[in-house]
Amino acid sequence: MSAPEGRRGWPAPVLLRSYDRPAGLDNPRAPRRRTGMPNFEKHAWMFMRLSGIVLVFLALGHLFMMLMWQNGVYRIDFNYVAVRWHSPFWQTWDLLLLWLAQLHGANGMRTIIADYARKDWTRFWLTRLLAVSTIFTIVLGTYVLLTFNPNIS
Repeated sequence: MSAPEGRRGWPAPVLLRSYDRPAGLDNPRAPRRRTGMPNFEKHAWMFMRLSGIVLVFLALGHLFMMLMWQNGVYRIDFNYVAVRWHSPFWQTWDLLLLWLAQLHGANGMRTIIADYARKDWTRFWLTRLLAVSTIFTIVLGTYVLLTFNPNIS
């Protein structure tokens, strides 16, 4: 028995290995990537899930401490922030909240830009602008949090 024939009389391709399978519907003849190679989108997807779970606890804890604990918002002033940021625990808490929220939001915006920007140059410049603003916000926020000096003269 001979091999099945394709459209032009050539033998139909036979898929032998897992990486020979098509990568997607848009390019069905493209080979799959090897499993050992890094996959940025998979790691970005996992980061979104894990950071989202951690952010729920960090944000709810932050809101509870700011809005409900003791007198709530009435006790928040410069002195309260100075005492809070003097503690390494609260510095770490707020740094984690800043970094995870900024990276989580930037990753979501990167996905939205990739989905909705039609032109390559628009996607390129929007992604670069997003990266610059993300880095600027993280650096400035970290600088303020770590170098906060309550002794203003």
